[in-house]
Amino acid sequence: MKTASILGVQFHAVTKKQAVELAMSKLRARQKGYVVTPNPEIVDLCRRDSEFMGIVNHAALVLPDGIGIIYAAKILGEGLPGRVPGIEFAEELCAAMAKENMRLFLLGAKPGIAEKAGANLCAKFPGLVLAGTHDGYFKDTQQVVDAINAAGGADAVFVCLGAPKQEKFIAANIDDIHGTLFCGLGGSLDVFAGVSRRAPDIFIKLGLEWFYRLLKQPSRIGRMMKLPKFLLVVIGERLFGKKG
Repeated sequence: MKTASILGVQFHAVTKKQAVELAMSKLRARQKGYVVTPNPEIVDLCRRDSEFMGIVNHAALVLPDGIGIIYAAKILGEGLPGRVPGIEFAEELCAAMAKENMRLFLLGAKPGIAEKAGANLCAKFPGLVLAGTHDGYFKDTQQVVDAINAAGGADAVFVCLGAPKQEKFIAANIDDIHGTLFCGLGGSLDVFAGVSRRAPDIFIKLGLEWFYRLLKQPSRIGRMMKLPKFLLVVIGERLFGKKG
């Protein structure tokens, strides 16, 4: 696969459809691996945490989740086909898994959310098997590993703990969990459960999902200001070869 380097993070230059096809091929082959979906905030975390950078760059699939990544790719002259939002990738992966009666385990969010998300996904995609769920409020990691294995394992495990916790959890425990493909998906379970909603389609199509979230939650302004700072770093990289 071709890659695009954004401040040291190696994104795979694939479309959403290609990403799902690649993920399914790994599931069918029982080839262990994990998927990460970095946005500019996660790229910034990688720049400040070399361990995290290594974990992200060793993923089977590194998908550009934020519109800021696409802007950065254009500035740097790197080829990325477009955004591959983690939640959209996950939903289409569930649809493909359902056709082959594959098993899914959901980890993350507040108690009760993963169960609701699982019920909604199974209702939407008949044939998808919910292997089990576990909330994200745990202190004993081994307990979670044991819970997944006790459920009979899974073809795919959606790990929704937020970055970098979810990626570090996957990297530390992937060999001990009876699962094939692990996907770090942030707050996706809240959306699948119907607790929170994505932006209207017009905002998503225009790449303004971030703006919709800001309108709904003005308190996010501090986080949103990281995007222009990120793009300034990218411009500096393009002009002067600086990485920070």
